[in-house]
Amino acid sequence: MLRTQVQFTEEQGRRLRRLAAEMGVSVSELVRRGVELLLRSEEEPPGADVHERALAAVGRFRSGCRDIAAEHDRYLDEAFGA
Repeated sequence: MLRTQVQFTEEQGRRLRRLAAEMGVSVSELVRRGVELLLRSEEEPPGADVHERALAAVGRFRSGCRDIAAEHDRYLDEAFGA
């Protein structure tokens, strides 16, 4: 492993130590996980897997409604609208 030194703000240090204790890992392990997430996000476009999963779901379910194509906005508003 490569050894390096990183400086955190007091607040970041407190939060990292608390999270590490809750998860039962070291602060170093949390930092490694964070770096890995950052590096992976650079390799894959954001939401790529979400897009693929959404496409895989198309046509797999029946709503019982025959006007989804014409009325999809109304149905979405009923389900998720404020």
